[in-house]
Amino acid sequence: MRQAFQFLTIFPVSAPDTPPGRAAWAFAFVGAFLGLMAAGLWPMKLGPLMVVVLLAVVTGGLHEDGLADVCDAIRGYRSREKMLAILKDSRIGAHGALALIASFVFRWQALAQLQGDPLFRLPAALGISRVAMVMLAGSAPGAGEGLGRAFGESLPRWAVPVGLLQALLLAGLAGWPAATWLIGANLLAIALLRWWFVARLGGVTGDCLGAACQISEAVSLAVLAWV
Repeated sequence: MRQAFQFLTIFPVSAPDTPPGRAAWAFAFVGAFLGLMAAGLWPMKLGPLMVVVLLAVVTGGLHEDGLADVCDAIRGYRSREKMLAILKDSRIGAHGALALIASFVFRWQALAQLQGDPLFRLPAALGISRVAMVMLAGSAPGAGEGLGRAFGESLPRWAVPVGLLQALLLAGLAGWPAATWLIGANLLAIALLRWWFVARLGGVTGDCLGAACQISEAVSLAVLAWV
């Protein structure tokens, strides 16, 4: 649990130096905790906007960085080697910047239209988005030699089924029928991302996992804004 908080947030938590995948079972709890923090801000004036800013600050922009890098790198005309090289580059290009703006505004507006009790629905959305990284890493090969490969190779065999069970339990917090829509939409998003990353990169990198978290979070908030 401490390693998961150390890995996914900027909180000064000390943790043993173990392979990153060993903490995957606790990602859902970190996401749910962030959801509870977000639920405390949401009812305030400008609360939805403050929630998006809070998440970026508390996570150190980890997932936003992944989304920006993926949008900068993956193009139809580029070779796999070129895309992997761009993913290693810490600089953000125009496409990455546009992706961040779109993600920020989309999640802000979805939060502004959130239906139901945020005390239950935000932990569900943010917990599932962290589980999405585990499920993608556990179902796709690693690409390159970075964090994504190390994370996937150190995942226990039971990580994906446990992650699915956690997602089901978290979705239940949103109530019926939102829970069904949450699971269905996220499974579809993960399947499409897996297909795209494997086809273009041969697998997933750490940036791919961060992008998956952002996309899952946006998908979940959109569902909860409508259902």
